[in-house]
Amino acid sequence: MPESPASSLGTTQGSFRRFVYPAPNACWQLDATEYALTGGRKCVIFQLIDDHSRFAVASHVAWGETSEGTLTVVKKGITAHGVPQRLLSDNGAALNHSRRGVIGQLVTYVTSLGVEAITSKPYKPATKGKNERFHQTLFRWLDKQPIAETLEELQAQVDRFDEIYNTERPHQGLPGRITPRQAWEATPKTDPPRPRNQQRPVGWDGIRRTTVARNGIVQVRQTRFHISRALAGQTDYLVETTDHLLIFDDEGT
Repeated sequence: MPESPASSLGTTQGSFRRFVYPAPNACWQLDATEYALTGGRKCVIFQLIDDHSRFAVASHVAWGETSEGTLTVVKKGITAHGVPQRLLSDNGAALNHSRRGVIGQLVTYVTSLGVEAITSKPYKPATKGKNERFHQTLFRWLDKQPIAETLEELQAQVDRFDEIYNTERPHQGLPGRITPRQAWEATPKTDPPRPRNQQRPVGWDGIRRTTVARNGIVQVRQTRFHISRALAGQTDYLVETTDHLLIFDDEGT
């Protein structure tokens, strides 16, 4: 049986073993949780943490759990800390619904960077237990703060929490009870993946990127070409000649 990419940090009570990825940026975990502003107005907090160190990579407050929100928080994390090897999320429509046979905006984006998008198994909450504990810690801290009136105020509170969580609070789940920042800095980051658009065939001029729509269509100028529904969300490359339109994937097919 092949070994898991994660490594064991030891055992706790009974036969339970705790596994983590071996280095920062080997795997990030993405999740969203609901919260309320003044007047009971509901909003969503997107949270991105590093599996190895429990480091809070990025957070984003939005009105709802949308694809735009997931892209915002992931791009914020990548800008600040580089590209991870993997991104783990649940099967929510805005996160990763590939188990339903649909490729969403988030998966399309991270896959183009070479990131492996993986999902937690349905009805297996332990898969993303780190995120659930992170939510609980965040809620306990926010409940002690004045109730935010706007998304901007809540974002400022969440940003402050992330700073405290990363730098001032030793984490009970880390060896030696160190802070997430110390764990993040103790081990070199995993090398970033190779972007898929660096694998495109050579020797062609005028190559343009496009994404196959959900219905399997690629639109070029005013004409729609049906490729395949099975390729929905895939990044393809276009070359226009006088008589032909060439469409191929990143391996030249």
